[in-house]
Amino acid sequence: MPEPLDVALTEVRALLLDPALTRAVAAGRRRGRHPVVARAELRPVRLKAGPRLQIATSDGTRPYTRNVAPGPETLQAIDELLAEPFGNWHVETADATLQLRVTKSGEAQVHRAATSRPAVTPSGNDRTKEYLLDPGDPIFAEIGGSAAKRRQVDAFLRALAATLPDELTGSLRVVDLGCGNAYLTFAAYRYLASRGLDVQLIGVDVREDQRRRNTELAQRLGWADQISFVAGTIADAVVDPAPDLVLALHACDTATDEALARAVRWEARWVLAAPCCHHDLAKQLRAHPTPAPYELLTRQGILRERFADVLTDALRAGLLRVHGYRAEVVEFVDSQHTPRNLLIRARRTGSEASEQQNAEYRELVDQWQVTPRLETLLSAAEEPAA
Repeated sequence: MPEPLDVALTEVRALLLDPALTRAVAAGRRRGRHPVVARAELRPVRLKAGPRLQIATSDGTRPYTRNVAPGPETLQAIDELLAEPFGNWHVETADATLQLRVTKSGEAQVHRAATSRPAVTPSGNDRTKEYLLDPGDPIFAEIGGSAAKRRQVDAFLRALAATLPDELTGSLRVVDLGCGNAYLTFAAYRYLASRGLDVQLIGVDVREDQRRRNTELAQRLGWADQISFVAGTIADAVVDPAPDLVLALHACDTATDEALARAVRWEARWVLAAPCCHHDLAKQLRAHPTPAPYELLTRQGILRERFADVLTDALRAGLLRVHGYRAEVVEFVDSQHTPRNLLIRARRTGSEASEQQNAEYRELVDQWQVTPRLETLLSAAEEPAA
C-alpha cells in the first residue's frame, strides 16, 4: 500500500539515528531526477576517536568514505542524504529492517520486518547478529557446512547485496566458478530468489562426483529447474548462455585469474571473487632482483609473500579497470574467520580505459618484472584465430 513519501522518509531518518543502526543503503533514482551520488552506504564504526557514522558514497567514478561525529555533524549528513532523490532505501537495525521504494507517482512503497535474532547462548551471552540467511534456514539441514563456512558465505552474500542495484528486477543468470560443495551456490540462489529475481544458476567444479552430489541436492531442495551443475575446469566448462553475475569463492592461486578472465570474456555485468593463495607472482618476485628502493619489502620471506598477495590483487583490479570494469578490493569478512578475507568486486561499465589507467598498470608490472596470469589469459583471448 503506497504511503506519503515525506512520512516514510521521516521513519527512515529515525532509524538512521537509532543507536541500534547496523547498516543502511541508498541507491537508484526517482523518475526524472538524479542524486549527486549513485549510491550511499551508512554503518556505525568505532574508531580511536570514538563512535562515528561511516558514510561511503560513489559518484559513478570512484568511492569516497568519510566518518562523521555524533551530533550536529551526523544530523546534517543524514538530512543531506535524505534530501537526495534516491529511488530506494534499505535500512537495518538490530530490531527491524525497512525497505523503501519510491514509485513512479512519487509515493513510497514500504516493507517492514522484524530482525530475527539467534537464541541466547548457554553462557548467557546474547550473540545477536542479523544474517541475510537465517542460520536456522532449512537449506542448511541439506547443504551442511560448519559455522565458520556459514559466516563466510553470509559475509559474501552481504557483499553481493551491496553490489547489485536495489531496483534490480527480472531474470538473472549466475555462475559460481569452482563451486566445490556448493554452499555459496545454494545460499546465493536462496538469497537472490528471496529478492524476487528469476534466477538461473550454474555451478562449475572440476570433479564429476561433486557435480552428481550437488545435482542430487538441488533435486532434494526442489530447485533442479533453477540450479544446475557442470563438471569442468573454470577455464573451459561450458556455460550457456553467458552469465550476468560471476561468483568465485576461494578459487586457489591462478584459478581466480581464470574466473576473472572468463567473466571479462563473457562481459558479465558483475563479478565477485574472493582469492585464495597467491603463489604465481610470489614465485616471479623470487626470480628477479627487487627494484630500488624497495629491497626492504622483499628481503624477509614473510614480507615478500604478503607483498605478493597485495601486488597480485592490485594488478587484478587494475586489469579489470583496463577491460571496462569499475573494480575495488574490499574486506568481506573478519580475518578471525578466514585469513583469505579480501574480495575483488567489479561492475562492468564498458568504458575504455584511460591513458592513465593503462600507464599505471604497465608501469607497475614493468618495474617489478612480473607477468600476471590474468594478463596472459586476457591477451590470449584477444589474439585473432589463426
